[in-house]
Amino acid sequence: MQSRRRFLAGAAGALGTAPLAARVRADVFFMTMHVMRDPFCGCCDAWIEFLREEGLQVTSQDSFGTLLSRYKVDNGIPEQMVSCHTAKFDGYVIEGPVPTSDIMRLLEERPVAVGLATPGVSCCLPESDPEKPREGFDVHLILRDGSTKVFARYADAGSAWLRRWRPSPSTSRALCG
Repeated sequence: MQSRRRFLAGAAGALGTAPLAARVRADVFFMTMHVMRDPFCGCCDAWIEFLREEGLQVTSQDSFGTLLSRYKVDNGIPEQMVSCHTAKFDGYVIEGPVPTSDIMRLLEERPVAVGLATPGVSCCLPESDPEKPREGFDVHLILRDGSTKVFARYADAGSAWLRRWRPSPSTSRALCG
């Protein structure tokens, strides 16, 4: 007899998360990622929307200014790695719009680290054409001593990863202003 967890993981795959579900352990879909976000940032909304589309359970809490900055510092995010939103997931901190594939790789490899960060990256810049080539970016692994190293490199932010991740032009205008 199949376990409830195995059945639900299979059902999640049938609902469109199969590519993601095939790469990660099933319990990831039963955990909740909690995001502390700036209530005035469309990037935060777009990233949360994308994570939910990928089948992850996400809760969010509005915070800004000194309170959000303090939360980042208290959770081990170095100043040079700060982005707009901070998430906690399975013992790691995710700073900024980190691609889902990198989050899943982090959970598979389980390095001794604080988490991942994409400083200065936003899904809303530029706000115009999602097909327009944009500068690449790095995803950084934040180590417990505060140092960082490149975890993944994206040569072109207009690549298939970001086009899939980025909201449609109409959604982008609504979220990003």
